[in-house]
Amino acid sequence: MEKRYRHEWKHAITYADLLTIRQRMSAIAIPDPHTIDGKYLIRSLYFDNLNDKALREKVDGVNMREKFRIRYYNFDTRIIHLEKKSKFSGLGTKYHAPLTAEEAQKIVDGDIDWMIDSPHSLIQELYCKMRYQGMRPMTIVDYTREPFIYGPGNVRVTLDYDIRTGMNRTDFLNPECVTIPAGDAPIILEVKWDAYLPEIIRDAVQIPGTRVQAFSKYAQCRIYG
Repeated sequence: MEKRYRHEWKHAITYADLLTIRQRMSAIAIPDPHTIDGKYLIRSLYFDNLNDKALREKVDGVNMREKFRIRYYNFDTRIIHLEKKSKFSGLGTKYHAPLTAEEAQKIVDGDIDWMIDSPHSLIQELYCKMRYQGMRPMTIVDYTREPFIYGPGNVRVTLDYDIRTGMNRTDFLNPECVTIPAGDAPIILEVKWDAYLPEIIRDAVQIPGTRVQAFSKYAQCRIYG
């Protein structure tokens, strides 16, 4: 799998900041075409091992780290992806492989022998880590995202809020799965780009008094276990 690392900024912002950024980005960028009324709902199921490797590496700021998750949008289980997100020296890249709803549920239930014969290397990799490193489904993370796209620089600006967590991991594909607010989670502004960040975007996302910071929705949701 070819690696293509991208730059990434994260800012914790207020609701007033969200309104400002939304207005600015609406004037210069376009919404992601997959949105409904400019936003979509994201549900992810994150994996970790018995030693909480992914969580500890994030909290400790380990320079090279990775995490696995299964993700789908707007409670539509017709399109589900297994994803691996990797970080190296502040840059990020993501790999993904398709899953059917049946395959995703099998992984949640611990029925994983079929994975080693998958044509997708990422599914095979997760199988090996579940089998030999004790990796398992750990936490459901729900949130709402408003995404904007700007062509030059392949820029993606997102506003993420209403971060929630689910306690029953086996209910991941159930749209009626009960989730609760993940503590006092902030609104998160994310900016991602390739080789360069255009000045017009740099100016649009500036909020006085904020700074780039690390924030993990997975870590935030792990406060409940």
